[in-house]
Amino acid sequence: MNWNLTSDRPIYAQLIEQITQSIVSGEFRAGEKLPSVRDLAQEAAVNPNTMQKALAELERNGLVYTQRTAGRFITEDNAMLEKVKTQLATEQIQMFFEKMNQLGFSKEQTITLIKNTAEGN
Repeated sequence: MNWNLTSDRPIYAQLIEQITQSIVSGEFRAGEKLPSVRDLAQEAAVNPNTMQKALAELERNGLVYTQRTAGRFITEDNAMLEKVKTQLATEQIQMFFEKMNQLGFSKEQTITLIKNTAEGN
């Protein structure tokens, strides 16, 4: 997993976002066992306590669960995964429309631009 952490926001929040994105994109598959906290922390070059905090939040959100002796796993609730994926996509679309509005484009103009771009016109 490629970690892209910046200093402008809390690290644990960025970890939550990046792990969530990896889950909904399928990089981490439903039911798959996550690497250990220590391994993930080492890979991301963060303190294990920070990684633990991020994983605990993901567990509270229901995206991961812990089996007492076996470790943490990705939820197998595909409806939840699809809901989170749609929510993330909706947020990205809203931010895109806000930026296009700042450039002076209406929603209709933006949609036309998207269609034309997708069709290669």
